[in-house]
Amino acid sequence: MSSDPAPTARDLIAFYLEAGVDCALEEEPIDRLSTCDRPTAPLAETPPAPARQPPDRATTAAPRGAIAPPPEIAIESAREAARTAPSLEALRTLLDGFEGCSLKFTASRLVFADGNPQARLMFVGEAPGRDEDIEGLPFVGRSGQLLNRMIAAIGLKRSDVYIANVIPWRPPGNRTPTPQETQICLPFIRRQIELVNPDVLVTLGNPSTQTLLQTREGIMKTRGKWFDYDTGTRTVRAMATFHPAYLLRSPSYKRMAWLDLRAIARVLEETAS
Repeated sequence: MSSDPAPTARDLIAFYLEAGVDCALEEEPIDRLSTCDRPTAPLAETPPAPARQPPDRATTAAPRGAIAPPPEIAIESAREAARTAPSLEALRTLLDGFEGCSLKFTASRLVFADGNPQARLMFVGEAPGRDEDIEGLPFVGRSGQLLNRMIAAIGLKRSDVYIANVIPWRPPGNRTPTPQETQICLPFIRRQIELVNPDVLVTLGNPSTQTLLQTREGIMKTRGKWFDYDTGTRTVRAMATFHPAYLLRSPSYKRMAWLDLRAIARVLEETAS
């Protein structure tokens, strides 16, 4: 019976990144419980530091240690805030200042959207990952590269479509968002879809499909089927397909995704004015 070869350093790093371990701590453990009661030495007086200009908000991390309100209050606050946004830019500003979701306080930055705000085709995934949290844009890692190729396969470019997520902040360690976090963010993505007003909405993966298309069935049963999605102002065609990250893990399903994309392209041609 042969044993598996020992993992290489590259294999271990890839495993840690997939698990959400993306920062190094101290080499030696620290007992912070024992150090919190120690008296601190008085600080020497130092001259005041020169005044600095406030950093740009887009490049700074979200504040740590803040406490979000109870879910029921946060959900109602999100509904009221989203309802008042007259434009995508206003919605982005509201989300940037919204403190009802605890994910904001652990993420580096808001990941709002990418692409063409007047696009006829809109993709919605679940939540940002590590690469998206760094760049501040959705689908920029390996799954984003695959999504770009999927878009190109139907004769479009990334700049021709609009891309967003149900959750605009990265969950710690890429964990699954809780139902409460999803419900808090739901009014914002719904308003985002309404403002973009696409002709076709594509949900990527099971979580965004079940959240937006209000179905309990898994992605294997929902993919490739057409749904009616009510934006609040009109009804648009919607289809679920596999998330690019799933296709990277299970490339045998790319053929099914290609069939979905062909169906989406046909509807775009039929509805073109």
